[in-house]
Amino acid sequence: MKERTNEEWLNTVSRRNGTDEPSSSETGDGQSVTHSVSEEGRDGQHSRTTCPECHGRLRRADDEVDAVCDDCGLVVSDATLDTNIKLYTPNGTGDQDSRVGPASTNLLHDKGLSTMIGWQNTDAKGNALSGEQRQQIRRLRRWDERFRRRSSADRNLMHALGEINRMASALGVPDSTRETAGVIYRRALADGLVTGRAVESVATAALYAASRMDDVPRSIDEVSTVSRVEQIRVERAYRHVSRELGLEIAPTDPRSFIGRTASDVECTDATEREARRLAGIAVENGVHSGKHPVGIAAGALYAAAKRCDESLRQTDIADATDVSEMTIRNRYPEILAATDTEDE
Repeated sequence: MKERTNEEWLNTVSRRNGTDEPSSSETGDGQSVTHSVSEEGRDGQHSRTTCPECHGRLRRADDEVDAVCDDCGLVVSDATLDTNIKLYTPNGTGDQDSRVGPASTNLLHDKGLSTMIGWQNTDAKGNALSGEQRQQIRRLRRWDERFRRRSSADRNLMHALGEINRMASALGVPDSTRETAGVIYRRALADGLVTGRAVESVATAALYAASRMDDVPRSIDEVSTVSRVEQIRVERAYRHVSRELGLEIAPTDPRSFIGRTASDVECTDATEREARRLAGIAVENGVHSGKHPVGIAAGALYAAAKRCDESLRQTDIADATDVSEMTIRNRYPEILAATDTEDE
């Protein structure tokens, strides 16, 4: 069965209305049978003027309900529906009002998918609420907040994710690593790994594991500094979580700490390049096995300074890396020995 053309469909509408007049496309009278879909609907909303399939021009019949495309003959049931998606602006700074919310995130206990009563004391038209209405809205906000965290798991997750955000902000960790930490903590909570342990210790361990998985150089000492628990508890939680969840975490490369350390001690670029080369040779020869990667980086930087004839004190490097001077004195001879063996 052949599809009816636009002209035949419009003639059929005319006969149903009891007239034999030709369509407006023939007579040019835009008000007799059809008229173009206007830019402004009766209710003031923006109307669709193009076909969603071929982007042709839509024309509406007298029934004010259906519209038909001039090119492909597609019938659009509701031409006044605007399906354009407007971008989300957090503070409402966009030129147009937002119709969609922010993207889901693992940094919120409900992933940002639940509704929330806004803080504005205005109605939909922007008019200020009366005193009785403001009191009612405050009561609704309070019950809405209680309903969002009604279970112990929600309260646990809210506290842990808040701690991850706080520590990540103090360490300058990017948002992608924060998301990874949120996913790790969710898995630990689902598997019952948080039971019997402090929420802060598991949250810190999740952030440290995420920084290692995303190659964001943050040592366990740095992460423990901004945590609310002792470092030994963070280390125990990290070993427990990584073992039980089977996280594939590669050993930390000491070269990832050289850039920040070199910037803190303000050494030359030649010394920094030499330190990276020495640390790379140490890693290839297994000198870093079982040793603190920050200590290897500090020893490599001091050894590079001696090779480049730059005056760099062990005290300055120890203060920048938070390792002892004894660690630097023990590491840099091992690095130089591995380098001499490599050069031979």
